[in-house]
Amino acid sequence: MESASQDINLNSPNKGLLSDAMTDVPVDSVASGRTSVPEGLTLAEEEELRSELAKVEEEIGTLRQVLAAKERHCGELKRKLGLTPLDGLKQNLSKSWHDVQVSNAYVKTSEKLGEWNDKVTQSDLYLSASSTLEDWNEKLTQSEAYKKTQETLSQAGQKTSAALSNVGSVISRKLGDMRNSATFKSFEDRVGTIKSRVVGSRENSTDGLHSPSGAGDKPPQDNAPF
Repeated sequence: MESASQDINLNSPNKGLLSDAMTDVPVDSVASGRTSVPEGLTLAEEEELRSELAKVEEEIGTLRQVLAAKERHCGELKRKLGLTPLDGLKQNLSKSWHDVQVSNAYVKTSEKLGEWNDKVTQSDLYLSASSTLEDWNEKLTQSEAYKKTQETLSQAGQKTSAALSNVGSVISRKLGDMRNSATFKSFEDRVGTIKSRVVGSRENSTDGLHSPSGAGDKPPQDNAPF
């Protein structure tokens, strides 16, 4: 302690020797001095493990490069085949769903659900509830209120059908009466007369266009000498 205090003393002739000694120590040696060997390992074993770790990390880097090259090649093949990303997504989803269905967890879950379903459907509570619902349904369908409601709905449907049929018959009868009325016949005769006049005028105009006419034509002589 006394020598250390003398070196640190500013008036000591050995001042600065301690700082010079500290600056001359390499950083790596300091760091290695601070790093202790894990418990249960010798220095040789530690060096061997570190060497193996470096090799594994190097292999991982190489595999990543190979995987990236394979993915690029796969993308080029899909592009040449005309496969879109949507097709790839559908294929992946289908494969994932198939993997889920064949997985042990899915199979076990399905089996458990089947067992629970059998237990529920065969339980006394479920059978009692089903029997009670069947009794209620039978009582409801055989009740007077249900029968009256059903009869009322049936009668209403029949009345509606009969009313629609009567309306159709009335409309048909009215149309027949209107066609047989004097007013409708007079209107029909007028339409026929107008139609015949129009057709006759068209025929006369057509004949006039085809008959020859001119200044040199002579009218036929009715009183020609014998």
